[in-house]
Amino acid sequence: MLSRTAHLRLSRWTPWLPTALALLALAAPLDALARGGGGEHYTRPSSDDGDGGGGLPLWLIHELFMLVIRYPKVMLPLIAIGFVAYWLYKRNLHPDATTRRALEQREAERRTQVSQGDVTGWVNALKLRDPAFELQPMLDKSRWLFLELQKAWFQRDMTPVRPFLSDATWQRFNVQLQLLAAQGVRDAIADFQVLDVQLIGLEQSQWFDSIHVRIHARMRDTDVPASYSDAQATEAARQARPESFTEVWTFVRKPGAQTRVGADLYQGKCPNCGAPYAGGAANRCEYCGAVVNSGNYDWTLSEITQGVEHEHFLKPVDGLLQAREADPALNLEMLEDRASLLFWRWIDAQSRGDTKPLAKVANAEALQRLGGELEDLRRKGRRRVFLECAVGSVDVRTFEVDPAGHDRAHVEIRWSARMGVGPANERPPQLPTVPQRFVFTLTRKHGARTNTDNGMSTDRCPQCNATLTDSAASTCDFCGTQLGSGERDWVLESALPYEAWSVARDQRYQAVVLREAVAAEKALEHAAAPRADVVMDVQERQRLLYMMAAIAAADGQVSGGERKLLKLCAERWGVEWANVEMALGAGPQLFERLVPRGTPEAEVFLRNIVEMAMVDGRIDRKERRMLESAASHLGMRERLDSMLSGQ
Repeated sequence: MLSRTAHLRLSRWTPWLPTALALLALAAPLDALARGGGGEHYTRPSSDDGDGGGGLPLWLIHELFMLVIRYPKVMLPLIAIGFVAYWLYKRNLHPDATTRRALEQREAERRTQVSQGDVTGWVNALKLRDPAFELQPMLDKSRWLFLELQKAWFQRDMTPVRPFLSDATWQRFNVQLQLLAAQGVRDAIADFQVLDVQLIGLEQSQWFDSIHVRIHARMRDTDVPASYSDAQATEAARQARPESFTEVWTFVRKPGAQTRVGADLYQGKCPNCGAPYAGGAANRCEYCGAVVNSGNYDWTLSEITQGVEHEHFLKPVDGLLQAREADPALNLEMLEDRASLLFWRWIDAQSRGDTKPLAKVANAEALQRLGGELEDLRRKGRRRVFLECAVGSVDVRTFEVDPAGHDRAHVEIRWSARMGVGPANERPPQLPTVPQRFVFTLTRKHGARTNTDNGMSTDRCPQCNATLTDSAASTCDFCGTQLGSGERDWVLESALPYEAWSVARDQRYQAVVLREAVAAEKALEHAAAPRADVVMDVQERQRLLYMMAAIAAADGQVSGGERKLLKLCAERWGVEWANVEMALGAGPQLFERLVPRGTPEAEVFLRNIVEMAMVDGRIDRKERRMLESAASHLGMRERLDSMLSGQ
């Protein structure tokens, strides 16, 4: 029992105790989110819930410390009660990392559910083309490949599974390993197991059969220093909590290819001639010359997506039929694989600060543009940083056919990364994960034909069929064919944020209209018309709100009013406030290159958020204040009224 003197001394602090305990609770550490699936998957940006805060004042920490020393029998139980109360509060009112992962898993299950009747129909459709096809052996092979891929990823050498992967998928894993090495870490995984494998989709065309296989798995996953041995990494991973996740693996195969029971890559044999296959950098059978990862002879893994991103239905592609008039074999499977390959080479080039990875797959203008940006960063002693980079989707949006020159294919790539600009010779800074929406424009001479002989092996010379090397030459190292001109295959022309691409597209459209002598006023009205398809999906709403937050923080201060308006948008647009806070804390460097103030790109961005606010057919007072704030930050205040009036 406390003495009277001690009681009087403690009574001076009694009014502070509830506040102190609450602050201690708010200062408690939050669970970290581990990366699932070996680090190779697209993830939605997330952080722990809460409205932020700068932590406890030093003077209060000192006073609390002194109270614990003087009155441990009173303070320690009170602190313990405070932490328990905080834990219960978090558990009941705020979803923590574990709850969010459970919600995402449930969403993945919802998106990947199919009926048994659908599965039976897909299997029967495959059997019509391949009578020897059986579902269970295919699922068993998918299970085996999943486990082998995890082993290769853990050992940081994807060579053992290369024959089973398309060129773009192979490039993806290798670039991601390089990014981890640049960060000075390796991904440690342990106790990985497959819980369930199911067929959930089939798409058939005259060029490819594509099957979608859902893999539900569990593993322990954490990051460790790159210097850790396999044994040390395994031991560290076993200390992590096991996490379940769902992925959708897409396999493609050319129609007419037949199942060779006991004589395929899974048995170490060429899927074309059945001879022993020993592997090799060229992925060619030494007996018959078949490219084994082309999809021409057996199923090839062409894409891995998270279950929460899986879509059952394909989107229509503008201009595809017209483009096929000149190239009847043009197909989206090969083109999207090629675009994915170019994306990973683009990331690789920026991470290295060197355009060599793009030398053979990008035209001179693209190389010059990127080279200039990288050189400018080098002069400043800076470099671009891409950590935990992953792709969410790769979709061809539209084709532009130019019979007098080069055709263009515009491919939308949604991806995420912890990205920014950091010192050239220092460890990469801690960065938030940010969703990105880019459009990659690929160009090819009109009249060039798709070489379906190579199938999903899209990283080859169109003349001699040799695998492209990573040299700085824009020609094939084996036959000397010029590769970067787009004479024979699709090459990168530009990679632009969606807003910048939209402006460039409208400008090209206006030029065409003017050349055809259509009235300028009508052309401008058409180019300025808002497009209703750009802001309705969850990822796009999140991206736009992230950008609004970063723009608001561009001057180093975010007022209370601005914060309230951003919270309003987060609530109405279905975006977690914790994610917006992460963008507020990241500063303007993430987006200043994407939406410069007072530019056409800024106008496109403002038009998109106006379209978002008007989705219910009206603009209320709070929404108008939000739009006015965004317009002021973008240097577009005078354009807002005309946008709201539909002009």
